[in-house]
Amino acid sequence: MGYPPSVSRPPYVVDPEDPRAPSQELWDVMSDEERARVVDALPSEIESAYPPEGDAHRKAKDGPLGALDAYFRRIGRRVYLSSNLPVYYPGERLFAPDLIAVLDVEPHERDRWVTSHERRGLDLALEVLYRGDDRKDLQRNVERFARLGIAEYFIYDRKRGRLQGYVLEEGDTLYSRIVPQQGRWPSRVLGLEVTLEGDRLRLYSGTAAVPDLEELATRGERLLGDAIARVEEAEKRAEQEAQRAEQEARRAEQEAQRAEQEAQRAEQEARRADRAERELAALRADRQS
Repeated sequence: MGYPPSVSRPPYVVDPEDPRAPSQELWDVMSDEERARVVDALPSEIESAYPPEGDAHRKAKDGPLGALDAYFRRIGRRVYLSSNLPVYYPGERLFAPDLIAVLDVEPHERDRWVTSHERRGLDLALEVLYRGDDRKDLQRNVERFARLGIAEYFIYDRKRGRLQGYVLEEGDTLYSRIVPQQGRWPSRVLGLEVTLEGDRLRLYSGTAAVPDLEELATRGERLLGDAIARVEEAEKRAEQEAQRAEQEARRAEQEAQRAEQEAQRAEQEARRADRAERELAALRADRQS
């Protein structure tokens, strides 16, 4: 039950055994200071009843998470993406999907998502089912996420190699199944198509696959290698040009030295010729006298 601002009420205390955000009615009458205190008190780490599921589970969610992050950065759209982040709806038990997306919000780092504080809920949730609870992902979440108003919910059943998608049509409180088109499940939230290729979740924008982290890293390494090769080739060409310029300079210097030597020899020859001419003139004068 909520309290009007004029009525004294006890401060809201987060139960560490069952941490929940306050009801929206109670949140609305809280002061900013109390809201901040409650948000900080909500755990940002989860003590899960389900053990870690290994690399197969991790890679299945990290691939699309990295692909989406790079894709939305590239097209310049603000989308908040996270994985295993505690999510708090008013009065609800917390949950932490393998991947979440919220459109058109600041994508800064968060420790938790509190819908009353953020003033909006999730747009999309995705769970990877590998060794976890089938009923949680395939049944309970389908009912719960629809009731909470999460527009789309995808389940990648890794151990069976299956993909399911659900969409919440306007005005509905129950999900409708997304019907795949030529093996791809269209996502209105993402503006992309989701599919399976082998044991990987893949995303497509039209006919183009959205590269995942591994592909982006490989492409980055290739581009870096190409850039290094271009730099090395440019340095090699520059060194060769410098060597040629140095050789040309040496040849020019040698030509200048030869020209100077020729000029000196010509001057010496001119002096000798002048001296010989004077001596010959003197000799003729002596003979005539």
